[in-house]
Parts: sequence; C-alpha cells; structure tokens
Amino acid sequence: MVGMIKKEDVEKVRAAADLYDIVSATVTLKPSGTGTFVGLCPFHDEKTGSFNVRPSLGVWHCFGCGLGGDVFKYVEQSENIDFREAVELLADKYHIELHYENSSNGPARENTGSKRTRLLEACEEAQRFFVSQILTKEALPARKLLGGRNFSQADCERFGCGYAPQGWDNLVRHLASKGFTQKEILDAGLARQGQRGIYDYFRGRVTWPIRDSTGRTLGFGARKLYEDDQIAAKYINTPDTQLYRKTQVLYGIDLAKSAIVKKRQVVIVEGYTDVMAMHLAGIDTAIATCGTAFGAEHAKIVRRLIADDSLGAVQLVGPLKVKDQPLSSRIVFTFDGDAAGQKAALHAFGLDSAFLSQTFVAVADDNLDPCDLRIERGNEAVRSLIARAKPLYDFVIDAAISRFDLTYTPGQVGAMKAVAPLVAQIRDRSLWDAYARKSAGRIGVDLEVMRREVMNARRQMHVRDEDAYAPKRRFERDEPRVELGTNPYANPATRKALERRDAAEQAYFKIDDAVFIAEQQFMAVLIQVPRAIDRTMFGQLTIDHFMTSVFRTLFQAIAAAGGLPSDDTPQGLWMHNLTKAGGPMLNQVINELAVMPLPLPGDDSGNGAQPPQSNAPGGAAAVQLRPATPEEQRYATELLTRLLDMGFMRQIGLAKRRMAQLPDGEEKITLLGQITRMETARKDLQAQIYGNTVG
Repeated sequence: MVGMIKKEDVEKVRAAADLYDIVSATVTLKPSGTGTFVGLCPFHDEKTGSFNVRPSLGVWHCFGCGLGGDVFKYVEQSENIDFREAVELLADKYHIELHYENSSNGPARENTGSKRTRLLEACEEAQRFFVSQILTKEALPARKLLGGRNFSQADCERFGCGYAPQGWDNLVRHLASKGFTQKEILDAGLARQGQRGIYDYFRGRVTWPIRDSTGRTLGFGARKLYEDDQIAAKYINTPDTQLYRKTQVLYGIDLAKSAIVKKRQVVIVEGYTDVMAMHLAGIDTAIATCGTAFGAEHAKIVRRLIADDSLGAVQLVGPLKVKDQPLSSRIVFTFDGDAAGQKAALHAFGLDSAFLSQTFVAVADDNLDPCDLRIERGNEAVRSLIARAKPLYDFVIDAAISRFDLTYTPGQVGAMKAVAPLVAQIRDRSLWDAYARKSAGRIGVDLEVMRREVMNARRQMHVRDEDAYAPKRRFERDEPRVELGTNPYANPATRKALERRDAAEQAYFKIDDAVFIAEQQFMAVLIQVPRAIDRTMFGQLTIDHFMTSVFRTLFQAIAAAGGLPSDDTPQGLWMHNLTKAGGPMLNQVINELAVMPLPLPGDDSGNGAQPPQSNAPGGAAAVQLRPATPEEQRYATELLTRLLDMGFMRQIGLAKRRMAQLPDGEEKITLLGQITRMETARKDLQAQIYGNTVG
C-alpha cells in the first residue's frame, strides 16, 4: 500500500494549481474588486452569484451554502473524491511527479494515478482507439452514415466521431495492452461482465465522445449500424459511472462553452448529429443531453455559464440584450412539432421561473430535426430556425389553442379549459397573469373567467407562487428545500444552508457594532495580507483585545499556526497552516474572511490592491506572501490601533473600578500609577497614529 504524499510535493502542487483556471472551467467568473471573482455556486442551485474566488490567496467560499476552502477542497467537492485523489489529479494536470512516504507494507513508490485519473485515462485511450478504427474497411457503414448526413472526414475529426468494431473484446484487449485492469475497464463503463470474462460494451456502432467543459472524455454515445446488433436500442450511452452521470453531462459542452459565455445563449438539441449540424451551420452554442430529458441538473450547468448579474444586486430575468450579438440572451430548445415534442416542452415547465423566462422553442417546418434541415435546406435554414424561436410559454399555449375551432363557443370553452392548466403551471405571479390575459384575448373569452379557471387549476395542482423578477440582495441565500423522507445531513451544502438559515432567523444574538467591525476587518486584513501587519504592534495584542468570541478563538488559532508568517512563507502554505490550526470550527470563518472585500482602492484590472501573480486572469496562488501596498499598511495600522486603544480602555476601566473599591493606602497609590502609565501610553498611541489625543 502506498504511503502518504510527501508534504513538499503537496505544496508544489498547491503552488502550481491555478484556482481561477480550475474554477472557471465550469463556472463563469466576473471581477468583483480587490482580487475577488464572483459566480454562481456549482455546489448548490442559486440565481444570484454568492460564490467568491480569491485566486491570489488560493481560496474560495460560497456565502450561500457556506462551503469553501483551497484548491484541493474545490477539486474534492467538484469531483467527489478525497484529498489524496485531489492532489494526484492536480499533479497529473500540472505534470508534477509525486513521491510517497514509506508505508508499513513496503517501500515508497511513485504515483501510478488515482482511480479517477485512471478512469479518465481509460476513456481517453478508448477514444483514440475508436477514432483509429473509423478509417478501417469494417467501418465503411459508419462512414456512409456520417457522409450521408453531409459530414466530411474533417467534420468527423472535429467532433471526434469513431467506430467501435463488431468483435467481442477488441477494446478490452487494446486497453489491457495499455496496462488497464479489468476492474478499471468495467468501472469506466467500457465493458460488461460476462460468464466467460468481460466484453466490449460498444460493438459495431458509430461513437461520439461525451466530454466535460474542460475537454476530458467521460463516456460515449453510440448509434446502431447493424440489424443483428444484440442491443436493440438505436442509441446507447455509457452507463452511470464515477465519471459519467447522464443527468450531469451535455454533449458538445466542451466545444460550445466559450461561445455560450460570450453570447449568453445556448441551443439544446436532441442528438449528436444535430449538435454537429448546428455547429457546422454557425450555431456554435449547440449542446445535447445524452440519453435523458433536459432536467434541473442540466439547467444548473447552463445557468452557471449564461448567468448575468451586470447590474449588481438586481437579478436580471428574461431575454436580455447582449452587446454585439443579434439575439438576446436565451436558452433555445429544438423540439419536434409532434406529440413527442409537445410532451418534451411540457416537461421543461418543471424548471425554475428565472430559467424559463429565458427559454425559447424552435420547431422547423415539416418537423425536421436540425440535421435533416441542414441536409434538405442548407445552413441558412438552420440559422433561421434559431432566429425565429418563440418563448416556451407561447409555444405550449399556442399549440394547445390551435387544436380547437375558435369559431364556435364550445371550441372557445374547450381551448380555455386546455390552456388554464398550462398557464397555472407558470409559477411567476406576473407572468401567469400576463399569459392569462393574452390567452383570453386570443381565445375570445372574458378575462375574469380565464383568471378564475387558472386560479382553480393552481389550487388543484398546489402551484407555488414565485416572483422571478424580484431584486435579490448581494449574498441572499436561496431557501433550502428538504423533501420529506430525505436526509439533509447527507448533503453538506443543504446542511450548511439550513444551519445558516437558523442562525440568520434567530432574534436573540445580533451583532452590528463598531467593535465587531474593527475586529472583523482586522482579521480579514491579517488573513489576506499578513505582511501589512506591523509586527511590533501585533506583538502587543492579546486575546483580551478581542471581545467577539469567534475572533478570540481565531486569534488563538493564529498563535497555534505560529503567529504572523515570515515574509518568505508560500501564500498557499500560510492559508493551509491557518486553516489546519483553526480546525473544522473555524474553516468557514477563515474562508469568508479570505474572500471578504476590503475597503481599499481598486484598479482598472478589477484586482484592487492585489496584482495578478501570473498571466491567468486571476493568477495562481502566489509562491510567497506578496508585499503590502501603502494603503493596506495604513489600513492595517489603523485597525491595530483601534484594537490596542480599546484594550487600553478596558484595562483602564477595570483598574479604576478596582481602585474605587480599595481603601486609601499604598496599593491604591500603586494602582493609580499603573492607570496613569496606561493613559499616557494610550495618548501616545493616538498621537502617533491620528496626530491628536483624547481627553
């Protein structure tokens, strides 16, 4: 068994890992001053960004769910792996060789890769194998199918199209020759267990690689080619594995991500060839679900990429104008116009109101899918299809009304009865009223009658009333919802959200005063810019200079971490030592203080007083603690002075109360001398910093 990773190697990985680069692979981050970037949290569903990243410190924290930590913790949470696997995964990414301490079962050995890393490597090798087979004689049916859909060889190479041979275990034998074990091949979803051993899962099919937004292959989709295929399904996908979850993957996201962020638009189609056709026609924001309907988990991925909070605290909802783009922000579904398409559109009604307010539907004439539309009518027809998309609500309601002959009263009543349950499912109170009015006018019935039908339907379906357009505070926490029979303790984000709600709603302990603010700001400066702290003045501080219990405890944790770090201490190591000393109780406090904006001047780059440490937008965690700016030094000294001044004040007050209880005599005279010296020291401190004295 391999021992622990050597500490110096862990620190090498920490210093090399670019937190901004890693987080921005899945979350759209925007500058928020003082070197902080903000986005939508990837660990809980929210509509207003409360997820903060401070790349220069190598720290992230979500004010919504309370999760936070360093780059390793982020990888642990996002990949659902432990600390060791997180270090190994990042070591692989940044090409750092790891060494291990001697274990009790044998000598140390080099890194052979974590389980997750091995599964990723297996999928990448499988992709190379499939691509190598597409030009073989056996793969002629695959080439004919792709060529018949107007895809050239270059197009197929661009989208990674491959071919899985018909044999029983071609891929298994290939992967085994590359050093992969049977268990790794099975765990990657590339093979099945049979009575005589494992065999290829994909056989005799065209394949497409399904990747995450960073381009890592997680699994595959495959289309049937031969009538004697033992699997009847036309399309099959990798089964759910440690890497691949069908509710959390989107085909084409690796190709479309940058365009989605830029245009704030995403087009959701139903198949792999539809994604190819869309991109080749110029719709470079197209993606597709893989073997399942578009659901809430998919919506979270999309929202994190297209989210817009450009007006700060105002939550922007609905289709918005995007600079230099002909179309407003939107999520476009391409459904068939038949019954199946209607059903799919109704399924989308289950998504949240803010998401649906930007959702459109595009249906081609003759119910052609995007791939067939491109074949029959060309690229311009595909682009026109997206440009002519209509809002989802309008599509579903119009489809229901069109089934009735509105010339006659029974037809009008029938249309009203069919439309009312649809309008009732619109949770936003403003939108459902607007659509009730619009539907009543089109059908030709009285508005109050339509409203009554809609209200009855809402009561029967127990529809929750929402206001998707309501302004939200900067760090407003989305209400945690716990289903009956579930265990909120099993989900750290849900658990923390409930704990924070309980704390926020209590009325017996509220803090908002000058003492708390001074202590909080000082701790934030100390954590973020320790070199701004005057060592001599810091040496005068004791636990008694802090009144707030959490900061008294944090001061003790700083002492346990060795006090102020030396100037040549690595930035990441300072945060690691402090977090380790603070323990689980203080981890969240330290993370919040690390990303908390300081009232210091910013610059044009949005990095405030913290210049980037690398060419990346946020910069990797600095190798050493960066020097403090003059503004930071002045602010830190001002805060230190407040704390020391309050300390003198408390000591003087305590001494005077004690002196008042003493009889005249030598002890009282001695105490008076101590008070006089403290008052003199306090005045000297004030004069040194403020240039004046009090009293």
